[in-house]
Amino acid sequence: MKQSAPLALAIALSLAACNGAPPSTTANSMTSAGATEPAADNIAAPVATPTPTSSTAAAARAYAGRWIGVEGTYLNVTPTGPKTASLEMQYDLDHKGTYPASVVPEGLRFTRNGETLLLRPSDGDATGLKWLAGKRNCLTVKSGEGYCRA
Repeated sequence: MKQSAPLALAIALSLAACNGAPPSTTANSMTSAGATEPAADNIAAPVATPTPTSSTAAAARAYAGRWIGVEGTYLNVTPTGPKTASLEMQYDLDHKGTYPASVVPEGLRFTRNGETLLLRPSDGDATGLKWLAGKRNCLTVKSGEGYCRA
């Protein structure tokens, strides 16, 4: 499965962001004096969407891909740089477009029809859409507009 590596990276980055330390590849971490101490056990549930404390470059990669809305709406996120992305979206039944976005700690900031908006990580309940309720890996623009991983 080719998608396992990006998901594993996103999980590792999310877990590292939760404890404020960079991901470690060993069970012990070095202290400033050179001694080792046991690493903290992270028993949190994996979160595939970026958290506000994730680095913006890692967040741009973690947002990449297709997100599905309701009634034919969708969002395709394509990273264009370490802190930028392109958003191709069908955001309602009659409107679609492609918008440049900036990766910010809170999510993806973009301007559509003269309005500055923020795509922020959420769950399906936060989208306000009953068809996405119960989903865990979503992005929400505002109540009534959201997208989740399939």
